[in-house]
Amino acid sequence: MPILIKNGKVIDPATGLEDVRDILISGDKIEKIASESGDAPDISGNSAVGSAESDRYREETTVIDAKGCIVAPGFVDVHVHFRDPGFTDKEDIYTGARSAAKGGYTSVVMMANTKPCIDNIDTLKYVLDKGKETNINIYACANVTMGMKGEELTDMNALAGAGAVGFTDDGIPLVKEEVVLEAMKKSKELDLPLSFHEEDPSVIENNGINRGKASEHFGIGGSPREAEIRMISRDIELAKKTGACIDIQHISTKEGVELVRKAKAAGVNIHAEATPHHFSLTEEAAIKHGTLAKMNPPLREEADRQAIIEGIVDGTIDMIATDHAPHTEEEKSREITKAPSGIIGLETALPLALMNLVKSDGPDMQAAVRPDAGTDIKTDIKTVLAALSTNPAALYKLDAGYIKEGGPADIVIFDPTETWEFKKEDIASKACNSPFIGEKLTGRVKYTICKGKIAWRDE
Repeated sequence: MPILIKNGKVIDPATGLEDVRDILISGDKIEKIASESGDAPDISGNSAVGSAESDRYREETTVIDAKGCIVAPGFVDVHVHFRDPGFTDKEDIYTGARSAAKGGYTSVVMMANTKPCIDNIDTLKYVLDKGKETNINIYACANVTMGMKGEELTDMNALAGAGAVGFTDDGIPLVKEEVVLEAMKKSKELDLPLSFHEEDPSVIENNGINRGKASEHFGIGGSPREAEIRMISRDIELAKKTGACIDIQHISTKEGVELVRKAKAAGVNIHAEATPHHFSLTEEAAIKHGTLAKMNPPLREEADRQAIIEGIVDGTIDMIATDHAPHTEEEKSREITKAPSGIIGLETALPLALMNLVKSDGPDMQAAVRPDAGTDIKTDIKTVLAALSTNPAALYKLDAGYIKEGGPADIVIFDPTETWEFKKEDIASKACNSPFIGEKLTGRVKYTICKGKIAWRDE
């Protein structure tokens, strides 16, 4: 039945709308957007609704008072690991979807490093069909190479025809240049993006920990920044030759950000993701939290964190993507060199973005900044929302990331100034591997509406 959202400040980066509006949802579409004063949507229904049915229509309408909240396009995460099939002790598609909805996400793109991996139509069909049973929109990339071995290309034509929205071997870098070149040519033909995990394994001694202060603390070799720089440089050159659309995933170095910036200026069809943990934390967090702050690529230095923020502010980095990577507590309790890399991120992405990226003097953010944030609070909420919704939707050509009459009823409602504690017992994901547990966060999702239905309500 219909949902009426009243009194909320609607911010839509796609259309430029930024005003207090009421929104009427009917079915899975936005039926009407009206100003707060005098032009409120008529919840008696449209002219086709007879007078006998008008009262029932009105009574069954769910009314949400969003006063003091921001109403925005549902978030779109183009980089999640739901571990299904094959690793469902960590997460599955149902629990992943629940965690996404709690974080304000209405659309996610699953990575393909499952078991079996998504190098075939049967596995792709499995994840897409299971995704349809959830209350959000679940899409999937397929693998670039068979078995993620970096040798033989998958049947990219067939996988695209079966519903893959892009291609990636995320989790394992593509080392062979000739394979990457052929993949780019094929993806260009298909007009689908290639997403790259940019770490050169030949120079990494221990993944997940930055070579520098953190690696010295643990007495290991770690992962040098050159590992990322080399791979980004190579793939930019190949993208210049082929014209392929490429996405640099989870960028971690200041040099990587600058490479992307220059490539964009030169007309390369390149996009980039930043994770909330890479713009919120440095290698100091790895020293403090150990395996809970171990990820690939690793947390690096303050200069890198600041460069990533600058990249988001000036548009070099198009997207905020969580790289939601669930692991079991048993796995993360192992010693630093044996524990897997990755943290969960769907439920903390919004507050971390608000706290680390948004100007404190904006009308919506008076109480929503970190007390130690310093000079790294530099942009407005609309820019952040574009990186969380509009831009990632555009990369994968998803019908999402905007608020418009007749458009999809995929909406997040959040209070940008509410402070709350991220508690282990409240996590919706099956996993709890996060260095942010116990932290006070600002910015809380109150409702997530997907396909015209309430997928998450903060109670």
